[in-house]
Amino acid sequence: MKSMELLVERLILSARWILVVFYVGLAVALGIYAVSFLYKLSKVALEVFVLDEAEMILAMLGLIDAALVASLIVMVMISGYENFVSRFDGAENGEISWLGKLDAGSLKIKVASSIVAISSIHLLQIFLNTQQYTTAQLMWATLMHLAFVASALLLGFLEQIMNRLKG
Repeated sequence: MKSMELLVERLILSARWILVVFYVGLAVALGIYAVSFLYKLSKVALEVFVLDEAEMILAMLGLIDAALVASLIVMVMISGYENFVSRFDGAENGEISWLGKLDAGSLKIKVASSIVAISSIHLLQIFLNTQQYTTAQLMWATLMHLAFVASALLLGFLEQIMNRLKG
């Protein structure tokens, strides 16, 4: 019976390597998103003398939004691999020493913060184009953003409580 238990435990522990498929998929998605970013950047560069100030601000916000989304993908990929699959070999020599600082709890906080930042940029884009939106659409966009903010604050509060209980 003990050998069966040991086999099940090894199988479950080995199953974490299936997550690598997801992290490699995110790396591929990041590459595809980089191509999309370069396309957006080239459009802005070609229209730099055509766009008025408000349109240029909207274009820049779109590029910032893309950079935040890409950073979020990298954060999830690297810290997810580090937390759930295996440690990186380069972490010992200090090359990627920042990796060990992201546990599952702090990762959730950083993801929630990134979502709030992305949502803020989208909301700002909406408010810079208010003529294209109805009052109801503006209200719902604001409420959704506030829900993201409340969720991030609640996650931060819960993480703080958990840290106090641990320490």
